[in-house]
Amino acid sequence: MRMNLGAGVRRRRWARDVLAAATACALAMSALLSVQISASASELDEYVNLPLVNRNAEHGPGGVHPALPTDLGTLQALVEEARASGRSPKSYAALLFQYRLVAATEAAGIDLSSWNPRAGVSANRTNLVKSYRFYEDLQLGHPELQWAGMGGQVGADFGGGLIDFELMADMYSFPNLQYVSNSIVSQVTDQVGVQALNQLPAGLRALAAVGRNVTADDLDYVLGMILVMQKNIFSDLMPMHQAYVDEGLPALEEMQSAGLFGQDVMDAWRDVASGDSNRIARGNVALLQREQGMIIRDQWDTVRAYKGDVGEAITYASTVAGSPSVAGVVPPRSFRSLEFATTLADGRTATVTLPLPDWNWSVYEDRWDYITSQLLPKYRAMVEEDWPRLVATLSVPYEIQLESHRPMVTLPQTLESALSSLKVTVQ
Repeated sequence: MRMNLGAGVRRRRWARDVLAAATACALAMSALLSVQISASASELDEYVNLPLVNRNAEHGPGGVHPALPTDLGTLQALVEEARASGRSPKSYAALLFQYRLVAATEAAGIDLSSWNPRAGVSANRTNLVKSYRFYEDLQLGHPELQWAGMGGQVGADFGGGLIDFELMADMYSFPNLQYVSNSIVSQVTDQVGVQALNQLPAGLRALAAVGRNVTADDLDYVLGMILVMQKNIFSDLMPMHQAYVDEGLPALEEMQSAGLFGQDVMDAWRDVASGDSNRIARGNVALLQREQGMIIRDQWDTVRAYKGDVGEAITYASTVAGSPSVAGVVPPRSFRSLEFATTLADGRTATVTLPLPDWNWSVYEDRWDYITSQLLPKYRAMVEEDWPRLVATLSVPYEIQLESHRPMVTLPQTLESALSSLKVTVQ
């Protein structure tokens, strides 16, 4: 009997010891897990509630905040951890934006950490080619992504113009443009009187006034600002496109919840994803209006206002030189060409016509009029009515597309042709 009692005591003691050991082990594991979670939370805390100080690339190279990683795997893990923590998306908005931006730049083959638009055209040529190639590839893979396709195609004109502007700083000069512009202004005022001067485009008058004073430094400044705009457009809209391609509308809804864009942009993406051709077109127009009317509007105004007439002259010259590659689109100089009437000293009416633009690409309202009248309808027609032709166009290697659009080289000849075509009709 005593033996049985002793065995029972030993079993109870053994069970008690096992339970105590298990409890101690559980407490130790819990403490370790608590330390790990605390350490992880501490690491995540470094990246939440950060301002998007570099969302505008004018402030520097790299991503949206210098403290954020640029490794995609690290960013993905941090975003997933932020989601799992139950935090509000607004608290990790910069982290989420950086994650989507790095996903887009990696897909395009661009190194975000070294992307510095202020480094000049030559240093950014590869980034230009890769970004616009990425735009066109998105269009080829997703017919509803028409903003991307049109942006890529027009990017060849834009990139070619930038290369030419850099050449003008190194090889060409604005004095020749000033000479021809002066000749145009003189011809008009000689034939119809000085009262017609103010009816000429401000950019043409500026080119005639300060063309000789435009320096390589001036062109470098303008080129830098335009490259900043190019990066700003990519950085704003490509993260949305990549999120849409990777994860669909829920990924965009998270970005909206984080405050990265508003309800209008979310509605636009729902239209893009709808499968209905009219809604798709409407959604892409909304994205384009965001690009032109919000992302780069103020920067174009800054460029035009640069050193008074200098910025006016350069932006007008680029309007004269522009030659879009979208099929059926008239060049800017042929859209709203100059035509005005004035009264001569003897009372008769003189009508002046000149094949130069009576507007400036850098002015948002003018630019939007041209885009909605020319680029948008013509590009949509290509997508909906001639897709095989568009595919063939977008499939051309982008270096070839870029080199085939070099409009600034012929700018002096364009102005000389306009001078010879000046027409004054008197009634």
